[in-house]
Amino acid sequence: MAEILMPKATAVWLVDNTSLAFAQIADFCGLHPLEVKGIADGEVARDIRGADPIANGQLTREELDRAEAKDTYRMKAQVSRHAELLKPAKKAPRYTPVSRRQDRPDAILWFVKHHPEVTDAQISKLLGTTKSTIEQVRSRGHWNSINIKPVDPVTLGLVSQIELDALVKKAAEVKRKQAEKLGIPLDDPSLKPAQTVQPAFEEEDDSPYARKSELSVEDVFGAGGGKRSEPEEDEDY
Repeated sequence: MAEILMPKATAVWLVDNTSLAFAQIADFCGLHPLEVKGIADGEVARDIRGADPIANGQLTREELDRAEAKDTYRMKAQVSRHAELLKPAKKAPRYTPVSRRQDRPDAILWFVKHHPEVTDAQISKLLGTTKSTIEQVRSRGHWNSINIKPVDPVTLGLVSQIELDALVKKAAEVKRKQAEKLGIPLDDPSLKPAQTVQPAFEEEDDSPYARKSELSVEDVFGAGGGKRSEPEEDEDY
């Protein structure tokens, strides 16, 4: 049976414009009969505008007439062209040109070395590669491991900078939430608080003024202890 587009709005229209039983409307729209009864009583979907299933191609007039003539008849929905247009288009697998495919191992190694928080599934989806290839690059079991070097995938032209930034940000958020949940501090240096670096040693100043707090009275004034000395008398005088 085809999926009904806007089931509650369709049920509102059928309640207001047909003589169908609640069970028939519920079966057609994929709702519970009590929910349809609530719509009829004005307790459910009060602000929802009815949608005509005949106008949008999900129900034929002949099918509706059969259901109104027999309350045990269950209507069959038609495939609506509107419903097909509203379905999200499935994203096609990423296509990598043949000339660029040999660069993917370099991009994989870049992720392994610089962003270990990015999962293999995310790398596989972004670069259009397989998990087995990622594991071979990580374990150095790839047939061309000797020539593989870590290179930014943006530089290689495999992805855009926006795609790369979005992926790294998403992976970092997941890692942060997992660490907070487990109470484990993150090892990322960028998340550590800044610290002031103290010098390993300080240069010493040998001037008397710099050391005056360490000098004694005798060091400054001599053994006299700072007392004023009387001038010596001349014997002839």
